[in-house]
Amino acid sequence: MGSQPDKVGVTSGQAVHHPLDPLTAAEIRRAVEIIRRDGRATPAMRFVSVGLQEPPKSDIALARLEQPLRREAFIVALEPRQHMTCEIVVSLTAGSVLSWRPVPGVRAPVTLGEYAECERLVRGDQRFREGLQRRGIAEPGQVLVEPWGIGNFSEEEDEGRRLVWTLCFYRASAGDNPYAKPIHGLHAVVDLDDMAVVRVEDLGTVPLPPGTGDYTTGSTALRGGLKPFEVRQPEGVSFTVDGWEVRWQKWRFRLGFNAREGLVLHTIGYEDNGRLRSVIHRASVAELVIPYGDPRPFQGWRNAFDIGEYGIGIMTNSLELGCDCLGEIRYFDAELADDRGEAYTIKNAICVHEEDHGILWKHSDAGLRHTEVRRSRRLAVSFIITAGNYDYAFYWYFYQDGTIELEVKLTGIVLTTALNPGEASDYGTVVAAQTLATHHQHFFSVRLDMAVDGPANSVYEIETEPLPAGPANPYGNAFRPRRTLLRTESEAARLINPLTARHWLVVNPGITNTWGQPVGYKLIPGSNVLPFAHENASIIRRAGFMTRHLWVTPFAEAERFPAGDYPNQHPGGAGLPEWTMANRPIENTDVVLWYTLGSHHIPRPEDWPVMPVEKASFTLKPFGFFDSNPSLDVPPPGGHETGGA
Repeated sequence: MGSQPDKVGVTSGQAVHHPLDPLTAAEIRRAVEIIRRDGRATPAMRFVSVGLQEPPKSDIALARLEQPLRREAFIVALEPRQHMTCEIVVSLTAGSVLSWRPVPGVRAPVTLGEYAECERLVRGDQRFREGLQRRGIAEPGQVLVEPWGIGNFSEEEDEGRRLVWTLCFYRASAGDNPYAKPIHGLHAVVDLDDMAVVRVEDLGTVPLPPGTGDYTTGSTALRGGLKPFEVRQPEGVSFTVDGWEVRWQKWRFRLGFNAREGLVLHTIGYEDNGRLRSVIHRASVAELVIPYGDPRPFQGWRNAFDIGEYGIGIMTNSLELGCDCLGEIRYFDAELADDRGEAYTIKNAICVHEEDHGILWKHSDAGLRHTEVRRSRRLAVSFIITAGNYDYAFYWYFYQDGTIELEVKLTGIVLTTALNPGEASDYGTVVAAQTLATHHQHFFSVRLDMAVDGPANSVYEIETEPLPAGPANPYGNAFRPRRTLLRTESEAARLINPLTARHWLVVNPGITNTWGQPVGYKLIPGSNVLPFAHENASIIRRAGFMTRHLWVTPFAEAERFPAGDYPNQHPGGAGLPEWTMANRPIENTDVVLWYTLGSHHIPRPEDWPVMPVEKASFTLKPFGFFDSNPSLDVPPPGGHETGGA
């Protein structure tokens, strides 16, 4: 693995160099202090998130010239006694509160502190303990209690409450996989604001499955024959890091991080003939929804908004060399605030490293007995989260030919329910004795604030069509691409169609390449899927973005999350379905692409007790952005002037 890698990043002791740099720990503490000095804050206030108030696009270039930089923090806070969510903007530069906006009628996301307190509270509830005793469980401390968003499944008397409901699993011994023993039919409903168990519901007992689901190293005999594999870069890495800016092989971009989205990429550009050309202003995974397909009582409640109800930034792992990332690594720490406003650090939250990726391009000229070949190298920027039973690894890849790819690797443990002996179900796969892994899906909404050679962009849908047989197609072999300009939001709510090679091209109509073509980048779908829930189902109303693979909107500062700012317990309709009802024009303007990436999971026995990686991805490739292959200048293997096979 080479020498011990350096860890690079902005920590609380370092200076801020750019207006898009994430808040440091010192800035987080200062923001909280400013709020607590304000007379409107109470001692009971909980901090859902404390992060950077990103400056408007128009201010970024100007702000870079300012000394000192203007820095603002955006805080989502909760006053539990008042059942009120507040959005607060603080000037760190001036040391003052700029705005304090109550947001009535919404339910703030669940914090990690509330998650832990909810588990403790439920374990101590006498009604819950009695339910455990009916199942032969004497020690509540061995029960894993997972608070889940309740969606629209609360009762009329719960109106106005901020609720979660609980899924429960039993650890027979300290090291056991808890998902091997799901506790059937016993659930608590908890008011997080009052931190009280509202009720405990028991649908009747089903025996605990007999297995342990142990997948740890000591649980099985390990195979032999695996020789050491090392990735070495004896001269160091080929990328440079300056604060939160990364430069590699003509690519230049900035990293960001926040509690809700986790990793954010800013100001992505490519250096072409000495000029930095913009491609994307901001890229992030803006929502992650997991609908489950079991209609039985309570099982139908299992729908998770991992970003909108919790936040994947707070779920981010501290990465380890040689396990999560291999090679010469540069790590970035992330600074966040807990719900009491205390700053804390996620060490090694973001990983940046290079990977060999096989052949970049090659041709063998038989007549000249000569071969030219170049190997592809890519830069990987990644972070990994653990959301309960599931683990998601997000990889943004940058390639030497101008390609960008997002790949999500899904792993972890499938969510289980208990079965009676001999029972089966149409709604899942039996993966162990009396253990059902439920059918489900994962939908990622990726927000791409495009800037292809500048902010004025248009979007075309490209499909390939055969020419009708006739004089223009005498051999019946002709086909051609058909371009359709998407002029309005309603026209741009689209589905994939692999049978016509459908994809979408973002162009700058005001700039052409040498051949007179507008410069562009195309979004190429990978494997994908639609939800199978009915159109009037609660999960479809609440996550309407899932019903289309592509949405295009004109840039609006406030439009950040496809299911709305506060999907927790929201009845639905917010976000993309609401915004696009205006049917705004999207031609030759500052556009945002929202790509819905779906992963369909019918569990296999081979997914138990821990799931091998499943992948979901899409690609952004230059189309006319360059005049020719931009990777012609990549050195051949060994750095020689002539190639070799």
